[in-house]
Amino acid sequence: MLIFYLFYLFIFCLEKFITMPDVTINNVIVSFPFKPYPIQEEYMAKVIECLQNNKNGVLESPTGTGKTLSLLCSSLAWLLTKKAQLQAQSLIGAIEKPDFGGHFFKQLNNELKEGAGNSVSVNNFNWTPPKIIYASRTHSQLSQAMQELKRTSYKHLSATVLGSRDQLCIHPEISKETNSLNKIYMCHSKVKSKTCFYYNNVENRKGDHFFKQEILDIEDLVKAGQKFKCCPYFLSKELKQNADIVFMPYNYLLDSKSRRTQGIDIQNNVILLDEAHNIEKTCEEAASLQICSTDIAMCIDEITAVMEDMASDIEEQNDFSMESSTNTQKDFTAEDLCVLKTMFLELEKAIDAIEILKHDEGDTLPGGYIFELLGKAQLTHGKEQLVIEKLEKIAFYLTTTSTSPFTRKGNALQKFSDLLKTVFSTGNSVRYKEKIEECYKVYIQLEEQKKTKQNEVWEKKKMPLKNESKVISYWCFSPGFSMQQLMDQGIRSVILTSGTLSPLKPFISELGIPIEIQLENSHIVKGDQICVSVLSQGPDGYLLNSSFNTRNDPKYIASLGRTVFNFSCLIPHGLLVFFPSYPIMKKCKEEWQNAGVWTKIADRKPIYVEPQYKNGFINVMNEYYQKIKDPSCKGAIFMAVCRGKVSEGLDFANANGRAVLITGLPFPPLKDARVILKQRYLEEIKKRDKEALSGQQWYQLEASRAVNQAIGRIIRHKNDYGAIILCDCRFDNPSFKKHLSTWLRPHIKSFTSFGIIVKELKDFFRYAEYTFPQPNLTNVQSANSHVSLLAPSASFDTKVSRAVKVTSKQKIENLPTEDNFNIDSYTKEDEKDKRLVETQKKDLFELLKTESKPVINFNDCKLKNDYTIYELTKNISEPVTKRRKIKILPIEVNEHLSVPSTSSCVDREHAENTKYFQQIFEETSTDKKALGKAYLKEVKRSLSETDYKIFAKIIQNYTKIGNLEELLDILQNLFSLNKGLFHLFIGFKHFIKKQHISVFEDHVTFITNTQK
Repeated sequence: MLIFYLFYLFIFCLEKFITMPDVTINNVIVSFPFKPYPIQEEYMAKVIECLQNNKNGVLESPTGTGKTLSLLCSSLAWLLTKKAQLQAQSLIGAIEKPDFGGHFFKQLNNELKEGAGNSVSVNNFNWTPPKIIYASRTHSQLSQAMQELKRTSYKHLSATVLGSRDQLCIHPEISKETNSLNKIYMCHSKVKSKTCFYYNNVENRKGDHFFKQEILDIEDLVKAGQKFKCCPYFLSKELKQNADIVFMPYNYLLDSKSRRTQGIDIQNNVILLDEAHNIEKTCEEAASLQICSTDIAMCIDEITAVMEDMASDIEEQNDFSMESSTNTQKDFTAEDLCVLKTMFLELEKAIDAIEILKHDEGDTLPGGYIFELLGKAQLTHGKEQLVIEKLEKIAFYLTTTSTSPFTRKGNALQKFSDLLKTVFSTGNSVRYKEKIEECYKVYIQLEEQKKTKQNEVWEKKKMPLKNESKVISYWCFSPGFSMQQLMDQGIRSVILTSGTLSPLKPFISELGIPIEIQLENSHIVKGDQICVSVLSQGPDGYLLNSSFNTRNDPKYIASLGRTVFNFSCLIPHGLLVFFPSYPIMKKCKEEWQNAGVWTKIADRKPIYVEPQYKNGFINVMNEYYQKIKDPSCKGAIFMAVCRGKVSEGLDFANANGRAVLITGLPFPPLKDARVILKQRYLEEIKKRDKEALSGQQWYQLEASRAVNQAIGRIIRHKNDYGAIILCDCRFDNPSFKKHLSTWLRPHIKSFTSFGIIVKELKDFFRYAEYTFPQPNLTNVQSANSHVSLLAPSASFDTKVSRAVKVTSKQKIENLPTEDNFNIDSYTKEDEKDKRLVETQKKDLFELLKTESKPVINFNDCKLKNDYTIYELTKNISEPVTKRRKIKILPIEVNEHLSVPSTSSCVDREHAENTKYFQQIFEETSTDKKALGKAYLKEVKRSLSETDYKIFAKIIQNYTKIGNLEELLDILQNLFSLNKGLFHLFIGFKHFIKKQHISVFEDHVTFITNTQK
């Protein structure tokens, strides 16, 4: 009876627990950290649908829509529900035995069956609860996902992450080893001999309460291992056994070798492949390999070295030497070595005998040729496993017996062992032989010889080799090959998701597995939060085109440099510039440095460049993020490469990334042998299936997906905003536009005039600054920031944290106020003042002629409740000084910056206003109260409601912070020449702070000279 009560209590508590979350989706109660948005609910519904019905799904949801959070919450909610069902069924199955009984539990069983759609059978049921395997591309992406998990109510579930010894080993000696293979064998040696203290302590520590309560990512595991003196690598393997969710890089799953090495069991489990836009390439890489003649020669050398060691041991034994290596246990015999050496010699002979007909291109052979080649060395199905076992034992011996890391060997033998694992992983069935013939190609080419430097004249000229070295590539061109192998392991369902999978049809076609559930989600941001532009020409009018034929054109590179320079002056805070490849980025950098453009850009914003290799990458990123916060800088530029490290998974939210420039289409290398063969493979498939992807379509998709991924770096949450500028005329092609993400397509605008896009971006950032919440950074721009007369920047201060939502269709309310300067809504009552202001226009210009040292402070101006009467709340008693004449200097106009031209009627209106203004300006007046009141009324009369609020806000900011650069840029937009309001821009000089008057006058002169 007690057992009965405890079981009942357990079910009751479990039921109470799972009914606490927020939203019910497909009869599953999902707990979410906040009320989910409709697109998040739609996404979670698709996830649960896949899991409930054991279906596969492809789900796209743009970056910034909470995709990872939605994926984790929905899948873990389903898992809890599933485990509750299994536990209840297990309980009921025991109670329904003839010797137990219980009407209550029979009724509960019937209810559970009904809730599961009568799909649950007590007598025929899988009692093992499934695991969720969450896989992403990199460990940094996995860490971000685990941080998301900590935000949810599912953080109590057991979770672990798998990594390599490179990330997890803390042994003082092994962790210093740079070669991963040597690190593995050194670890094996110490584990086998029980000389690793950290490994020996795992058994004692794995049950520690700390590891059961905490979600530990890679960094956390390492810290915990150091704290508790136990091995993080083997600890993660132990924690995996009972984990509800296991995080791992997805090459661990897709590579059959890694699955075996890591002991990953995927049968009856759910696989979530996040950031799956790279899944096709990863699948192909996991199933491919490459080996060359020199690798076989090294294998022979390594076998020979072991044979010599063994012979030396025998000789020492005969000499009764006590200090010999006979104590080293060998898991192979002399006969094994002889057989293996003979095998390698035969294989070397077979490779040397291959005749390459196309020396320049290389020869392409069917995939099955690899079995024919290995068969000449007696390597056939059934024999490979024994050879693999012996090779790994010999490699282990070579790695662990060497005392110096510089003399360790065994890498070539391990590489050949991996080749055998890949080639023979599919078994010997007719089905897989046919798939290999279809999906694989063997490509053979001559191995490139190292060229002797011309200045090394003392070196003897090398004689041509009798048998030239060859490279044999065994390439898989079907991602579906690896995916089908994965499905054959008995997984419940697989969900592939990313922010950039569009278009879905060709992506699904490449996967080669049944995909029953699909989703292309919209974005959570609105149209006014993004500015998407295609720019076809630089500021000098030169066509922007980074195609293979023009990317080295000096004129194109120069025009692109001027484009980047102008945008660096215009775009606030962080600017990302993506190039199609590392060589192109390097070429542009060198040319810009030689021409001095690089220095001009760097003077405006510090430049950081993505390193081609991972060394120092983290430091560069941290320096960039810190520079964004630096009050002495106007932001920073990060130059990176599509498909590089920056374009994958990094977050450039808010000020870290206000715009992204894509400088070209990142097509794969056109003449690369693997690219050519991939296109040929697809064309062969298309002959049989008219709906299949063509080679050209794949080639274009490779570029568009890389662009989509780079674009996704900047819009990271629902309140974020940014500009996307596609700086290549080919982006204007409709065939490319349709491959951009669905949410992006409706917002694309095309520009041929550089001046128009400058105006578009200025308006966008001005609007966004006063509309959307701004990050509250600790550092603030300097009040006396430098102003460039060549191109005033649109950089905005980041101190404003109480931003106001501004729309053209909606009245603004609750505008933030500073001290006594209060501006409220623009009302119809202002209309009655227009006639009065018209009659006072001459008086206004008479008042504007006055200048005094202590300028009028708008902080002392207060608008009364009727919104029509201004008054000075502070008396100004300082004496008036004589007006300083504006000194006009010849200014060299920046040839790189194009400004929208004005019509002749606008020029005439400006000339008339200026002439009238100068006549009135010659008179004097000391009535500063009347001056401020009349000027503000004139501004209100001249501006729209929205622009007037922007004007009021910039005055508040300038009064408090003194950011002249920001003020000039906003005023120039509000009172531009083409609006006929430039006289109000000039008149604002009387309200400028004393230390800024000289710069203001020079700026007025510059604009007057350049825009007339």
